[in-house]
Amino acid sequence: MNFIFTQNLRPVRLRQIPVLTMQEFAEELIRSTRSGHRVVQFFGHKRRKNIQIIAVLADDASSKLALTSTRINSNERYPSLSSEIPSLHLFERELAEEFGIIFDGHPWLKPVRKQAPGPGYPFFHAEGDEIHEVGVGPVHAGIIEPGHFRFICHGETVDHLEIGLGYQHRGVESLFLSQQKRPSYLLHLAESIVGDSVIGHGGAYVRVVESLSGTGVSSRVASVRTIALELERIGNHLGDLSALSGDVAYLTGNATFGAMRTVAINTSLALCGSRFGRGLLTTGGIRFDITPAVANRIRETIKILSERTELAADVLFNCASVMARFEKTGIVTRETASALGMVGLAARASGVSRDVRSDHPFEAYNQFPVHSLSLETGDVFARAFIRYVEIMQSFRIIEEIMERLEPCDMETPTGPLAPDSLVISMTEGWRGEIAHVAITDSKGNFNRYKIKDPSFHNWFGLAIAVRNNGISDFPLCNKSFNLSYCGFDL
Repeated sequence: MNFIFTQNLRPVRLRQIPVLTMQEFAEELIRSTRSGHRVVQFFGHKRRKNIQIIAVLADDASSKLALTSTRINSNERYPSLSSEIPSLHLFERELAEEFGIIFDGHPWLKPVRKQAPGPGYPFFHAEGDEIHEVGVGPVHAGIIEPGHFRFICHGETVDHLEIGLGYQHRGVESLFLSQQKRPSYLLHLAESIVGDSVIGHGGAYVRVVESLSGTGVSSRVASVRTIALELERIGNHLGDLSALSGDVAYLTGNATFGAMRTVAINTSLALCGSRFGRGLLTTGGIRFDITPAVANRIRETIKILSERTELAADVLFNCASVMARFEKTGIVTRETASALGMVGLAARASGVSRDVRSDHPFEAYNQFPVHSLSLETGDVFARAFIRYVEIMQSFRIIEEIMERLEPCDMETPTGPLAPDSLVISMTEGWRGEIAHVAITDSKGNFNRYKIKDPSFHNWFGLAIAVRNNGISDFPLCNKSFNLSYCGFDL
């Protein structure tokens, strides 16, 4: 058998993962992706004498995850699979950077994180009449994180955008190994992977520990965690609608959605003392419960925000000057989004219906099914409108869960982690699919912790979106994706 099949949060023993020859491995991946499976993770795990490359593929229709692997030597050459499976191109670059592997035939085998763009960096280059390059960043005229954008333009039209990140590579994955004797530190570290996705990444980590230790949590814990994740989604989506309004000089929307974002994140503040949800989660449970007063606060907030969001969105999407900028700007087709492996709202705006909550459910989503929603146009309008649709959906999810909250324990002690095991923890963060993979050694300690933020898949989607658009439309396209720099750099 060339794959072992598992599910989200279901551990497998390492010895159960098939080890194929490189040729068999390549053939199986090509066959599987052509049959509709997609790449969730693709990473190297250092063994004594070689590197084990582990591939995790998702069959979303059946909620199954397929694992297979091969073993290769570092600092050697192997044929690239990126031409056959475009979604692997960045994973292969990451492997080359980490282990010195050369993938022959890779279209552009450059550093991912450890060499931020600077003197001597191998930027793509083009020549011709009226061709010119425009460099933006890494220092920006705001408070956003560092990233360099190199535009190749023909007049005002963007022919190509190259995005250079890696300015704040923090070594997060290695910290999960070196600091694992400090459980409280690891929880704080998980919450800090991406500052606006505290519940998303923090939740992925605590479920890794719970899965590997065989720890079950109460229905109330699962419900409170799910409510917190949906509040995180609502707050960030409202903030993005505010920023998108500002980018097209629609100041009423900018102010209105911005004010509603504050109301949403202040609800998280009432729940746990942090507007971003810090300190709420712990392995085996939660640190703060929904008291009757907080429950009333949540219900009142949902009622008020639901009415205001519907009204504000109706005005926004019926404003001719807004729609003139949103529609047909920054298009990513369904075929391109699927080939690149895009995830989250950016994928759903292009007609690729992927949502971990419905495809690989976790926490309370097992009892409260979520329908994956998508649009087809793949432009700025679609990425804005899908945010509005998801906000309204999140309101309904929270209302349904609040009606069925049951009194249960807030925390269950966790035991030791299963040795020589692997678990995949997938979460639908507000940007899209978060995937943590943990591997334990013979003593039950982490010896590999692999993190994937949705931005890892979607940055190249932004580069495609701005092609054939005016360079002045880049800020609008960029905000319509609103990707994480630190989530990519790790």
